[in-house]
Amino acid sequence: DNDGLMGITSNPAIFEKAITGSMDYDESIEKLALENRAALEIYETLAIEDIQLAADAMQPVYRRSGGRDGFVSLEVSPLLADDTAGTIEEARRLWEDVHRENVMIKVPATKAGIPAVQTLISEGMNVNVTLMFSRSVYETVAGAYIAGLEILAENGGDISTVNSVASFFIS
Repeated sequence: DNDGLMGITSNPAIFEKAITGSMDYDESIEKLALENRAALEIYETLAIEDIQLAADAMQPVYRRSGGRDGFVSLEVSPLLADDTAGTIEEARRLWEDVHRENVMIKVPATKAGIPAVQTLISEGMNVNVTLMFSRSVYETVAGAYIAGLEILAENGGDISTVNSVASFFIS
């Protein structure tokens, strides 16, 4: 409330440090392992629970800002960076599993990721586009974002509820 925190991001490396660097997750991991859950399923269960808690904690910021701040980002698997259909499928699943209006699904700005961004935006999902290292990629992502909003509007969706950020790196 007093620190000026306006959003939260995550990625597998952040979760790895949190899980391996503390005993906070040990009880949950043990419980899930006893249920014969696979390692990936255990990771996703823990990550989704953390993202839900973070999104709930950021909900007051989201409300105060009229839905412009207070987002929490969760990324699709980096293994899907070259798989448009897989990225879309995983993003939809994560969006449904987290089920919070102030969540953004992180999608890389790869050749496969950019059409996924357009599709997800057209479905009303909040998207955090990552791994942009040139102006031309940024412009392509912006075009995908606008095209996604146009499709959403054409289908009767409310574009005012869709948010997106694009992380552009210039060296």
